Amino acid sequence: MTAEGLTAQAVADLVGGRLLGDGEVRITGVGPIDRAGPGSLTLAVSARYTNALKACGASAVLVPAALAEAPAKVAARIVVGDPYAAIVHVIRHLLQPPVEAPGIDPTARIGPGCVLGADVTIGPHSVLGRGVRLGDRCRLAEGVVIGDGVVVGEDTRMDARVVCYPGATIGRRVVLKAGAVIGGEGFGYLSRGSGHERIPHVGGCFLGDDVEVGSNSCVDRGSLDDTIIGQGTKMDNLVHVGHNVRIGERCLLMAGVGVAGSTRLGHDVILAGHVGVTDHLDIGDRVQVAAKSAVIGNVPAGSVLSGNPARPNRQVLRAQAAMYRLAPIVGELESLVAERKRDG
Repeated sequence: MTAEGLTAQAVADLVGGRLLGDGEVRITGVGPIDRAGPGSLTLAVSARYTNALKACGASAVLVPAALAEAPAKVAARIVVGDPYAAIVHVIRHLLQPPVEAPGIDPTARIGPGCVLGADVTIGPHSVLGRGVRLGDRCRLAEGVVIGDGVVVGEDTRMDARVVCYPGATIGRRVVLKAGAVIGGEGFGYLSRGSGHERIPHVGGCFLGDDVEVGSNSCVDRGSLDDTIIGQGTKMDNLVHVGHNVRIGERCLLMAGVGVAGSTRLGHDVILAGHVGVTDHLDIGDRVQVAAKSAVIGNVPAGSVLSGNPARPNRQVLRAQAAMYRLAPIVGELESLVAERKRDG
């Protein structure tokens, strides 16, 4: 966080907004509209926040044009087209976390043949195997383990206890949060009467540029094929991507999602929390699947699904509405049956 902060006028200039009020008031932090105090910047995104705006104690607020003249106690308001996008932009400039100076901790172990780019950071007790390649400005926190021959692109960040197995290739500006495991063997077995024999996994695991993998999430390497995560895809915590899976660009996989082996996801797919996808499926571009759904068949591009098993969302909503209408009908039927018994 910057000690001196920004003036309201500087914030307006930063986000391309129109300033109304005191341009000299100083902003040193951000907060929600109902708890922000002096020195804070907040936001109100629609008329739903009109009453909260009246009572707001922040020094400045980002508002859309519809709230430009709404009653408020704030010293300054900044009119922008998208208050959410604007406050994210301000946070990046105002509240940057302190950056540790590059360097290699003396407890780290660097294997033979490693190639380290400029200004890399390698934290305590991290281990790099043979022939690892780290791009410029990579940052490895404590306890990171990178296997033999792994290639990591520039500006990639690995948090504590990340593990990258041999055969993994990590793109540029990738973020691997604490405990993520990249390129481990998948859950593949040849089942026989005598037991389950592990299938060798000799494929690779490729993460494109700007991918993010959440804490304790796992992306398995391929068995015969490769596992590939497309550019710009983001995974939440506790996500599991099985062997040979291919995920397109800009997808969002939220907490607890599981994608079974050899399934293909197109571009811009959204899988909400705890969605399960079975193996060897094709999921088209721009598909959206609601939380807790189970996808057991191929899905055409642009579909919106929900339910278990997952079906078109409108179909599920109609079925639910019909089910809820059954309750009073059942009551009426029971009354008719009871009446016939009395008459009978």
